Amino acid sequence: MSKKENHKRDLAPLFNEFIDTGDERKLIDYLLANSNLPGRRGNLELAAAFAEVVEELFAEDPERLWRFCLQLTVISADEAPVNDPKEFLPFCGACGLGALGAVSSAFYQEALARLKELAVDPRWRIREAVAMGLQNLLEKEREKTLNELESWIVNGDWLTMRAVALHKMIFDRILSVKERKSEQFKTLKKGLGYTLSVVVAAIPEEGFGYMEQLIDSRKQDKDIRWIVKENLKKNRLVKNFSDEVAALKQLLK
Repeated sequence: MSKKENHKRDLAPLFNEFIDTGDERKLIDYLLANSNLPGRRGNLELAAAFAEVVEELFAEDPERLWRFCLQLTVISADEAPVNDPKEFLPFCGACGLGALGAVSSAFYQEALARLKELAVDPRWRIREAVAMGLQNLLEKEREKTLNELESWIVNGDWLTMRAVALHKMIFDRILSVKERKSEQFKTLKKGLGYTLSVVVAAIPEEGFGYMEQLIDSRKQDKDIRWIVKENLKKNRLVKNFSDEVAALKQLLK
């Protein structure tokens, strides 16, 4: 049994007790005790298990689960600074919101709105959790989520840099995944085949620099190469940045 499955086994009765009684203390204690913080790496397997259990138990008490995850994301950087075990609570909360928004149309817009707010959180781990939450939404509601992300980039200068950071986190996660044959992965890959071009068009200097980094450092990764090639075909880049596109195409040869 994998680490994630072990955590799901432990979390299920804790969530059931919380749903039955409203008492969240044992669940919170488990997350804190297994956060791996302070440390270099938070417990990503536990965060993934948390999101999956929330999704699986959604029908039991959707409102209570939503309020719990939302409550976790409200824990501020002052109360839970970087590398404090308490930082893991809003991290899990953001992952949980993504899972709930993906499984419920009633919570989709609220989840997306809260993740947008968290995208500018001063804590890098919370921004990483936003990327994980968005990934869940992309897998279940690809077109709606991609359209919304495009509006984040176009309409808000202050979010543009965060959008780039989210893409970087997602690419890093792709490179850490060995199993890429699932439909969920294929859907995410297809979406990234054009969202990167939206980010690059918004801030071309940094955007094209990042694409060059992807080409230089990921030449052996066929999925990353495919994503870069697909984005270089988009009119928003071809028409407005023909020289930059041509230069990157040369690097891909």
